[in-house]
Amino acid sequence: MKLSALLRRTDVKNEYTDVEISYITDDSRKCRPGCAFVCIEGKSFDGHSLVSSAQEKGAAAIICSKPVEADNQVMVENTREAYALMCCEFFGNPSDKMTLVGLTGTNGKTTTSTLIYQVLTAMGKKAGLIGTVSNIIDGVKQESVLTTPDTFDLNRMFREMVDCGTEYCVMEVSSQALDQSRVAGCHFDVAVFTNLTQDHLDYHGNLENYIEAKKILFRNCDKAVANLDDGSYEKMFGDAQCPVMTYSAKNDSADLTAKTVKLNPGSVDYAIVGISMIGRVHYNTPGMFSVYNSMAVIGCCLQLGLDFDEAINALSEVSSVPGRFEVLDTDTDYKVIIDYAHTPDGLENVIGTLNEIKGEGRVITVFGCGGDRDAAKRPIMGRVVSELSDIAVVTTDNPRTEDPEAIIADILEGMKDSKNETHVKVDRTEAIEFALSIAKENDLVLLAGKGHETYQIIGKEKYHYDEREKVREYFEKIG
Repeated sequence: MKLSALLRRTDVKNEYTDVEISYITDDSRKCRPGCAFVCIEGKSFDGHSLVSSAQEKGAAAIICSKPVEADNQVMVENTREAYALMCCEFFGNPSDKMTLVGLTGTNGKTTTSTLIYQVLTAMGKKAGLIGTVSNIIDGVKQESVLTTPDTFDLNRMFREMVDCGTEYCVMEVSSQALDQSRVAGCHFDVAVFTNLTQDHLDYHGNLENYIEAKKILFRNCDKAVANLDDGSYEKMFGDAQCPVMTYSAKNDSADLTAKTVKLNPGSVDYAIVGISMIGRVHYNTPGMFSVYNSMAVIGCCLQLGLDFDEAINALSEVSSVPGRFEVLDTDTDYKVIIDYAHTPDGLENVIGTLNEIKGEGRVITVFGCGGDRDAAKRPIMGRVVSELSDIAVVTTDNPRTEDPEAIIADILEGMKDSKNETHVKVDRTEAIEFALSIAKENDLVLLAGKGHETYQIIGKEKYHYDEREKVREYFEKIG
């Protein structure tokens, strides 16, 4: 493909030689003869410093945002955006050939996107999924590395979906991906907003930047679906340029409202009411957050022009999402639940739900906080867990390059006034085994934070770590 064709939608500041390009990359290690190398400037590394290495490996064009020593350099304002637009062109703009649905929010993205994918499939539509737990193309699951993939991989997956006849692609869109222009060049038919609470401030710096990053998605969509009950709704949609369908469990002014909500031990039931429409929803996951997630699914289906009743019926048949309120089969008189909750709001939702269904039992929560991430939320998470759990077991999550005990010390700052029982077990396996050893009849043991993850990051190494295996090994050990 000619370089000029790849740069068709990119604002170029200088003249360049229009050569044939065989490949595009922002990784100098992947450079090959005839490729275009895009210099990405990050927080800790600048791709402009690798131009000579890229040319030695045969790069035919260098895309840059500042002058470099290169035979054929192309100057642009934003190399991240240019890379995304070039990847779209390289793969033939595949996202334009499907109905594209994007979801963003602090909590609920994975569950809601998976539900939309399952509902579409149940309704006979050929759909694909891109998200945190897995990517699904032509019904085949692929391992997911990032919530929103690198722009080259993203467009490659779009191309695979189009080539196998996919009609709908449902994808999670993270705030980092939006800020880094990973989805630049992609226009969404429908974009969904679940909620917004404190998270990723280690990356964005403050809540305002976090909100602004999320808003990018809604400037690049035809229609939106949004949670009217979320405190950030006005900031997110006060200046929205697209039609917004709102959903609420509290406000009758919403387009869709949940009425007569019944929170069951293993499900939710409610009436969903809209203009000239009413339906009875049954969804097989408990908790008020399940009401909101399922309403977002129905709203999305309506914005896609799909049948209201058919969507509700399909929703009642879908399966649970791995690592999201996942109840393990332990054959005990108490229950063990795995959930990805790793924010204050996420923990409050899940533990609150457990308190609603615990009956005479206790809630025992095992949790930690990730290292090299937003440290400000650690004491807040500690306070939430200590206030809502009968017993809290503080441990390690993914410490990365931080000292696990220092992370735990941050958590404990928020728990120092707690009247409930608190234990510290730095080793996560020891913490899980301790929680299981003290569990009694009717208790609910929550393993929070890792969810679908089957690894633990210590230092810069990723080790296999599956909590399901640790639970099974504990019961095998005690016979």
